[in-house]
Amino acid sequence: MQIVEWIRKEVKKAGAKGVVVGMSGGLDSSVTAVLCKLAFPEESLGLIMPYMSDPKDLEHAALVAKKFKIKTKVIELTPVYEKMIESLGGNGIAAANLKARLRMAVLYYFANKLRYLVAGTGNKSELSVGYFTKYGDGGCDILPIGGLLKTQVKKLAKRLGIPEEIIQKAPSAGLWRGQTDESELGVTYEQLDGFLSTGKGSTKIKRRIKELIRKSEHKRRLPAVCLKK
Repeated sequence: MQIVEWIRKEVKKAGAKGVVVGMSGGLDSSVTAVLCKLAFPEESLGLIMPYMSDPKDLEHAALVAKKFKIKTKVIELTPVYEKMIESLGGNGIAAANLKARLRMAVLYYFANKLRYLVAGTGNKSELSVGYFTKYGDGGCDILPIGGLLKTQVKKLAKRLGIPEEIIQKAPSAGLWRGQTDESELGVTYEQLDGFLSTGKGSTKIKRRIKELIRKSEHKRRLPAVCLKK
């Protein structure tokens, strides 16, 4: 498979030994974890990092790990997260994004320790509109499914044999209970993918997607540098 071979090449190019990936129990992370396992059967690690997570998500992550024999480690982030919130105060989106950034820090801890690369789980649909946390789930070394639209990831999941209950459940970043990707985006993945692949959609849908792309431009580029003249 092209993506599996690409993962191997990127890891070898970096002088690394394998890959580490966060497993949330969702579609994208499950597909990415399986691709990493195929690329590095002995040198891949899935990290399950719960914080008051939906038990179903943990069950799904464990299900994929068991089915595909992926080595995993569970890192409970609740005590660390709660201590930080106690010190920092506040809630809302900043607190929710802190969870994603804590997970990124843990992924890089193990990547450094094992001489692995961090495999991100973002797909083309989400990357295009900036639907990821900067220096959170957006912090990674390689993006195996970054060239695939969400609808294409679903098709790949079926080919790989990802359990149907994971493929069919509502996509969620899991930053708070009841959160879904589509409710936050304001468009469905079918509408988003339709626009990204054909440029078509209703006036309302096109306006919303263009606004998301414009506002998230800073997430897709390196930090701006003030060059001395």
